[in-house]
Amino acid sequence: MSESTATHKRPEGESGELWGQFVDVQVNGYGGHDFNDASLSAEDWRAACEKIRADGMAGVLATIITDSVEGMVARLQRIAAVRAGDPLVRDVIWGIHVEGPFIDPQPGYVGAHPPAQARSADVGIMQKLLDAGGGLVRLVTLAPEHDADFKVTRLLARQGIVVSAGHCNPSLEQLQRAIDAGLSMFTHLGNGCPMEMHRHDNIIQRVLSLSDRLWISFIADGAHVWFPALRNYLRCTGFERVIITTDAISAARLGPGDYTLGDRVVTVDENLIAWGPGKRHLVGSAVPMPRIVENLRTHLGLSDSDIRRLLCDNPRALLGKKRGPKGQGV
Repeated sequence: MSESTATHKRPEGESGELWGQFVDVQVNGYGGHDFNDASLSAEDWRAACEKIRADGMAGVLATIITDSVEGMVARLQRIAAVRAGDPLVRDVIWGIHVEGPFIDPQPGYVGAHPPAQARSADVGIMQKLLDAGGGLVRLVTLAPEHDADFKVTRLLARQGIVVSAGHCNPSLEQLQRAIDAGLSMFTHLGNGCPMEMHRHDNIIQRVLSLSDRLWISFIADGAHVWFPALRNYLRCTGFERVIITTDAISAARLGPGDYTLGDRVVTVDENLIAWGPGKRHLVGSAVPMPRIVENLRTHLGLSDSDIRRLLCDNPRALLGKKRGPKGQGV
């Protein structure tokens, strides 16, 4: 597929101060390159990083999603090896976000992850994944209710790795206890949950009630969260602990067509919505960072200072990164 210039051009009026400063903590692929493909060549990784930089991002977390333990280990090892051998990849890929496999396998909560590979949290498996990542794992998304005695949460928190709840349905008490054990974030609120839930006691309301204790990420593509709903969420949370992410897959930048995310086929429609088979659920996002910026400005009416906080300053604070020359994290 050819690149669609309309989907990744620099937004009108984009200031030089913001451009090149954006940080994304959830990128599954970019510009035709799938980060969940363990055979992705070093040249492909470099090409993806060139496109990430061209779209105004200083750095990202490459995201590895649920698969067999062996498959996830292979992907993590590949990222570590390519990053070690290429200065540009090392500069752009600030670390790795492991999303799964310790998530809720129930329909809706499991999202686009393969239910057969979802499992309860296990310290031994987690350590194996950390070892494969060679010290690059910076963020792990798991289901707190499937982490017995929060052992994996404590293991990660002790090592300074951000522990995020996601694709989960813990009770309010379980969330509170997980926070006490080291949980500090919630991944893409409003997603990784069923279309229909209890109108009051649901995972979205529980997390919003604890927004003063959690970082919360949202996908601002208009499909994962309806813009009026996102506006309401932001009114509730404020901007102090909110992070906006693309949740980009390989289709980001390329427009409609068929793409891959690991071993799954993803169809992107004319509205840049990425669908799984039968359009039963969303599978990441095909919207690149410049469109995210445009969405925040146009659909939510946010100022440059608000956008800087959500896309630049807050993700850096989450990762313990300061702003360096030309936006690099130091």
